[in-house]
Amino acid sequence: MQGSTAFVLGGGGVRGAVEIGMIRALFEAGIHPDLVVGTSIGAINGALIAQDPTLGVIDTLLDAWASPEANAVYGDGLVMQLTRLVKTKTHLNSPRPLEELLERSLGAGATFEGLAVPLQVVAASIERAAEHVFDEGPLIPAILASAAVPGLFPPARVGDEHFIDGGVVNSIPIEQAVTARAQRIFVLQVGRVETPLEAPSSAVDTARVAFEIARRHRFARDIATLPDGVDLFVLPSGGALAGDDSIRAYRRLETVKLRIDHAYEASRDFLYERGFPPLSEKGAAE
Repeated sequence: MQGSTAFVLGGGGVRGAVEIGMIRALFEAGIHPDLVVGTSIGAINGALIAQDPTLGVIDTLLDAWASPEANAVYGDGLVMQLTRLVKTKTHLNSPRPLEELLERSLGAGATFEGLAVPLQVVAASIERAAEHVFDEGPLIPAILASAAVPGLFPPARVGDEHFIDGGVVNSIPIEQAVTARAQRIFVLQVGRVETPLEAPSSAVDTARVAFEIARRHRFARDIATLPDGVDLFVLPSGGALAGDDSIRAYRRLETVKLRIDHAYEASRDFLYERGFPPLSEKGAAE
């Protein structure tokens, strides 16, 4: 795939809505992927993009994010969540609404081989304590594995292994795109790496900062070791919203449209400044 263009979509729960705005800006600039790599929510968005790498996928993404299934993913009340946690001892939410969302959006029998462009999905293997990349076979089990957030969802079983969220090992999987010999890599990240870290002042804050250090360490290493001749573009998210550091921020689906709009405007300007004018402007110039 030397000389190709890769889209790398990071994880981040509801903040992954920003990736829709970024995709719109990329497609309007005439930039399309030869490879898509995704982790967690990035695997979900990435699969839809790999299935339809055109502007038409924006409507598909918006429909998926606004669907009853999306609302049901984290929609259980606190009592039901705690009841499930007591019964299972491992998780608060059922993975079934997410599975139904994927089946409706991608098709129940979707496979990697049936996508319009290659897709790689990153998850974390429990038994091997290692990063795992899915790129062939049934699509939905791989995405459920990549998006199995510890504590929120149960580990996902695929074959003889159990998997949890890929963000545990590689939240922004640049390395996979580099290994595939992509020459241009566009990183669609949810905004966390844009926010400076400060010393924690509470137990919850301590856990968040510790996870952010682990996440950013891998990201920084991948950027620092980028091979010569590879162009990397980290698209801006448009900024965090008030309340994003709340422990229950992952449920805030009412922020989706605002996140999309902010990311689109920021990414459109970012691309323009780097010589990627929108197609309408290119046509006028010709």
